[in-house]
Amino acid sequence: MTQLSDLIEKRFGERLAEVPALERGTETIRGLLDHRVIRRFSDRAVEPGMIRLLCAAALSSPTKSDLQQGDILIVEDAGLRGRMADLLPDQPWIKGAPALLLFLGNNRRQRQIAEWRATPFPNDHLDAFFNAAVDGAIVMATFIAAAEAAGLGCCPVSTIRNHAQTVSDWCGLPAHVFPVAALGLGWPADPGHMSARLPLATRVHTNRFDDTHVRDEVDAYDRRRHAIFPYRQQRDEARFGRADFYGWSEDKARQYASPERADFGAYVKRRGFRLE
Repeated sequence: MTQLSDLIEKRFGERLAEVPALERGTETIRGLLDHRVIRRFSDRAVEPGMIRLLCAAALSSPTKSDLQQGDILIVEDAGLRGRMADLLPDQPWIKGAPALLLFLGNNRRQRQIAEWRATPFPNDHLDAFFNAAVDGAIVMATFIAAAEAAGLGCCPVSTIRNHAQTVSDWCGLPAHVFPVAALGLGWPADPGHMSARLPLATRVHTNRFDDTHVRDEVDAYDRRRHAIFPYRQQRDEARFGRADFYGWSEDKARQYASPERADFGAYVKRRGFRLE
């Protein structure tokens, strides 16, 4: 069985000086460290009871001030699923996923409660949206952890927000409810692959934020990741040309060199949120 230290080294390119002996939770942590990208699913269906069980596990997650603002929408209708998949032609695997879910931020319920109890709602500002978005993300992350523990594979789909208004209309999302991400779910057709991550030194800070060596760390990460799983193609060659070396940072720089979701703030305001 793979040791935790081996998984950490494979993921982050560094070996911890000491991995503590755990009294419990070893298999859970091993599963998180060994998380794989899954985009090919078998034809085996995911039973509704299994999805409901995973929803229960996900909704047991931490939530800001016990507000419980992360909701889940299970997309069962084949026609609706097909239309959603057609919105994302660059991700054809969505059509092959046996199940599709939307994870939502829901600040509507809190406003309803204020109305029912005849109390004021003075917190109508950016934090209301932020709290609901974070809750929805925590629910999705917990769902993924539970699903992978059960042997299922997951792939989040943030690009659903490129079509947030359309998806909201199709799914009947009312004011103050919005999609955080979609999730393809199914039994893996292959083991998938482990994505190398930036080193712990880049993302773990002690007492004060410190990115003194970030450029060198990113450069080393680019080359380590390229040696493990190089990009199959370069993004937007017509605009940027062909790089002699194409690593993670070049790909991310090119990805965010073009406008994306520039209308999302306007969409959020149409949902009824104030972003001041």
